[in-house]
Amino acid sequence: MKLSYQMYEAAHLAMAPARALSDAAFLWAKNPINPFSYTAYGKNIAAGAELFERMTRRYGKPLFGLDRTSIDGREVAVTERVVWDRPFCRVVNFVREGEIAVERRSKLLIVAPMSGHYATLLRGTVEAFLPDYDVYITDWSDARMVPMTLGSFDLDDYINTLIEISRFLSGPSSEKLHTLGVCQPAVPLIAAAALMGADNDPLAPASMVLMGGPIDTRRSPTAVNKMAEDRGTEWFRANCLETVPFPYPGAGRRVYPGFLQLSGFMAMNMDRHVNAHQDMFYNLVRGDGDAAEKHRDFYDEYLSVMDLTAEFYMQTIETVFVRQALPKGEMVSRNRRVDLSQIRSTALMTVEGENDDISGLGQTQAAHDLCVGLSAEMKQHYVQMGVGHYGVFNGSRFRSQIAPRIVAFTRAIDAGHGALTLS
Repeated sequence: MKLSYQMYEAAHLAMAPARALSDAAFLWAKNPINPFSYTAYGKNIAAGAELFERMTRRYGKPLFGLDRTSIDGREVAVTERVVWDRPFCRVVNFVREGEIAVERRSKLLIVAPMSGHYATLLRGTVEAFLPDYDVYITDWSDARMVPMTLGSFDLDDYINTLIEISRFLSGPSSEKLHTLGVCQPAVPLIAAAALMGADNDPLAPASMVLMGGPIDTRRSPTAVNKMAEDRGTEWFRANCLETVPFPYPGAGRRVYPGFLQLSGFMAMNMDRHVNAHQDMFYNLVRGDGDAAEKHRDFYDEYLSVMDLTAEFYMQTIETVFVRQALPKGEMVSRNRRVDLSQIRSTALMTVEGENDDISGLGQTQAAHDLCVGLSAEMKQHYVQMGVGHYGVFNGSRFRSQIAPRIVAFTRAIDAGHGALTLS
């Protein structure tokens, strides 16, 4: 058994004395009564100490921190409420306080990726849609925090969870439910829609929006896709799985650790991250607080990672990236074939980024070719020029170009018009 997880924890503990010394240096160099704090020498020490602290810190789960939004020109308070709770997932509703209930708004379930980062990575996505929808998001659990007595969680469980949540949110409510899957959830979300369609489930979502998802990784394969296919399932089983150590609640559980996923993310753009931290140092020395704060905000989120259950990780690698079972018509979930032709009432919109280096162009659009049960009026595809993977669901172009198109698409579906009316 590999001991990488234990070594990672030991390394973090071993840094404690150095961190304490660095913290002391930071306090000394930033103290306003210390004359050296106003010199270039003091500013360099303070900047270096802060960077050291941030690079060796244990980042916890961030907060959404969305407490206000604007609806029809009125500013209203927003509070979080957990409306559905299971060991591996809970659903958070962003309740808009003081809203007049005359105009009922459709529900939007944002399916966050379970790929190493917390659901708070989609904070900007949630914020953009708050004025137009009653917004819900899947808040996946960190596997190392789930005791083994609460069972396992694989890709089939993920699909079934989305079905259960869709039924729960649709329920007796008159408001339609729209769903949105960012990256990894594209496959389980469309699989859930297919299984509900095969059952003629009246609680199936009115629409699904798939954003930068690996529906068919044979199209425009990226470095991530090629690595998975070249190395095969057993390489990942031998090299990427660890056992959660004591004293975490999930001690003994086999997982794909978040720190391994983070190292992979960082390695893909190492030069960019090194330059960003160099810029942070210079901004701190110069006293450019705004630029430094932007760096803090981004990396506080980016460096916060969670563990995935080994069974979910391996089944996803095998099904989606190695076998490409969904586009080949070979995907099976709990002994049922996932047949996308059974999707007949859930409208489909796909969104891709021109420069996406994780899900290449065409991989998400492939869903349109597979959903042959949907008429052309219930489908729409959009490519955002000039953005990469994260620009598909966050940033200025997402807010100004992508989000309005998604809102228009769902409103057309709610009104009974086809997606073609939006062109």
